[in-house]
Amino acid sequence: MPRTSTRLTFAVLATGAGVFSMLQSLIAPALPTVQHALHTSQSTATWVMTAYLLSASIFTPILGRVGDLLGKKRTMVAVLVAVLAGCLLAALAPTIGVLIIARVVQGVGGALFPLSFGIIRDEFAASQVSGSISNLSAVIAAGGGVGMVAAGPIVSALDYRWLFWIPVGIVAVTALIALRYVPESPRRATGHVNWLGAALLSGWLVALLLPLSQAGQWGWGSARVIGLLAAAVLLFALWLFSEARSTSPLIDPRIMRLPAVWTTNTAALLFGAGMYAIWSFLPGFVQTPDSAGYGFGASVTAAGLLMLPMLIAMFCSGVLSGRLEPVLGAKKLLVAGATLGAVACAILALWHDRQWQVALAAGVFGLGIGLAFASMANLIVGSVPAEQTGAATGMNANIRTIGGSIGAAVTSVLVTGRLQSSGLPYESGYTHGFTLLALLCLAAALAALLVPVQRTTRHSGPRASGDTLRAGAGADPLSRAAEAEAEAGIAAPGARG
Repeated sequence: MPRTSTRLTFAVLATGAGVFSMLQSLIAPALPTVQHALHTSQSTATWVMTAYLLSASIFTPILGRVGDLLGKKRTMVAVLVAVLAGCLLAALAPTIGVLIIARVVQGVGGALFPLSFGIIRDEFAASQVSGSISNLSAVIAAGGGVGMVAAGPIVSALDYRWLFWIPVGIVAVTALIALRYVPESPRRATGHVNWLGAALLSGWLVALLLPLSQAGQWGWGSARVIGLLAAAVLLFALWLFSEARSTSPLIDPRIMRLPAVWTTNTAALLFGAGMYAIWSFLPGFVQTPDSAGYGFGASVTAAGLLMLPMLIAMFCSGVLSGRLEPVLGAKKLLVAGATLGAVACAILALWHDRQWQVALAAGVFGLGIGLAFASMANLIVGSVPAEQTGAATGMNANIRTIGGSIGAAVTSVLVTGRLQSSGLPYESGYTHGFTLLALLCLAAALAALLVPVQRTTRHSGPRASGDTLRAGAGADPLSRAAEAEAEAGIAAPGARG
């Protein structure tokens, strides 16, 4: 097969990104099993998820920028090798400490998302870019669903360690094929990695996400939570100052200020809050014994099967969005996706007494996830210069994760704030939580309405895709002038003081 086969390239990108997405959710249903097998506490076992979240949040934008500078293909191969090493270490981990370290290494794979989007933009023909990004987004979204569905059967039939042994083989083959067949992107950003900016970015992300993920155990009013949140605000301000002053910023602040970028990122923050909270709490809801007055007492496997409609729907709608985007535009699809998320959460808040009602809501939410993932990626890729694709899409994924952490933390407060004598949450806690998530998804839809209308300009040549879309061109004259000024500044980084 020729080295330039876009089908093979896409298969490699989809496999790598899909496996990483699956690893995000695959271990969550098996945490009680891991806790028992490694003789640890529940609070320590949760670090298997927290460590992965923090690592992915740090490495996603940083290595996205490294790929823009040094080459996306070579960076992607290095990232795949890191994921392979992390999975192998996790499969062999004799203690919970080693498993947590392995999850940190696996988190490096978060960079596969921005690197894959960048390679598609650089290597695929203009007519293929939007559809390929939509299809890849569908695979990424479905990967998380596969993890929720597959975890129970794998653990029951084999052992929790096979949750990592299976990805070892897949990632190893993917890395070898990528090294041999994926072409190196010809477009490179100029400059260098701003390591001070990277350190400050890592600092404020950890200071923000750590207390959000651990506040349920530490207490929202504890000194650790308050101190870390205050540190996050300070480090964020320092990071903005550092990036604004740098001649080679990690995340160019002017890129983030482009109308299509900041509005899409706002929608990503709000929709991510609803999406990750649903992934986190809906399986627990259906596993609650009916003695609590709600729930179905489902097993891990049965809970995964109830999530199957979400998995199927998100994949189908993600693929379909690639065909709808040239007709309707990514903005309308993002609005529709967030609205469907709000409808699904409203269904859960009002009707959750039958398993078919939960399955229906899961399917509707899956439709929303597929549309939203694909449209957000297309809006970001079509709005930034080609040499900023990795950093910008990496930051969008990060903002979605930050929203997910906030949504999960706030929902946890609502669900676990009052407990029955049995230790189980009251039904009202879940009802209030689902209502909040419906409002967050609705707010995401409103934010998506602010995204400027795109103007599509076709360029000749198989790799004109980097400039085929410029978001914001249909906005008012002041918005267009501001964007033009920003893009002019981006084109001349050396003009900064």
